[in-house]
Amino acid sequence: MVTATTSRSTGGAFTTIAETVSLERDIKKSKFIAVAGYIPDERSAQSFLSEVQDQRATHNCWAYKVGNQYRSNDDGEPSGTAGRPIQSAIENSGLDRVMVVVIRHFGGIKLGTGGLVRAYGGVATECLKNAPTRLIKSQVPMGVEVTFDLLGVVYHQLQLFKAEEIKQDYDTGKDGITMVTFKISFDQAEALEEALKTNCSRDLVFYKH
Repeated sequence: MVTATTSRSTGGAFTTIAETVSLERDIKKSKFIAVAGYIPDERSAQSFLSEVQDQRATHNCWAYKVGNQYRSNDDGEPSGTAGRPIQSAIENSGLDRVMVVVIRHFGGIKLGTGGLVRAYGGVATECLKNAPTRLIKSQVPMGVEVTFDLLGVVYHQLQLFKAEEIKQDYDTGKDGITMVTFKISFDQAEALEEALKTNCSRDLVFYKH
């Protein structure tokens, strides 16, 4: 069963996992493998799950946090004994844009409700605790040099991508070229660059601060 919850957004920069990490533990003859990684958005969660899950395993339980959105899945374990403990581990870690998949190979001994909660939550917590982290600014200051005839196209794309603090600098020192500066969501920066290049039909010079 998939469970979705929403928390209050805190804004500002966020800390996430710097690289995908894994941890393996044997608990009463069952093998638990936790895999934690960075996901830039909710759409990336399915791709991450497809990459790390083991179709031969008894269960592939998971949870993720992207901003104020949480989702978790018990994947056949008793309700609330797997996905929720993994989600709690993510919450307690203080990390954002993180997904944890805990793979279980059943060893023949039932753990009971409490045992499952401790097992899934424990390996997820330990995996996240050992993960290297990095700080990411949630908004990226950017600039793009464009010719005056393309300003309308650029402003239209900036509005579509909900860019903020848009300013124009007329004095670039280059004939017929102006600089437009703005702030854009970290998750949207790359997509905005591609949209501007496509709609302007030429290579553009971008600056990131």
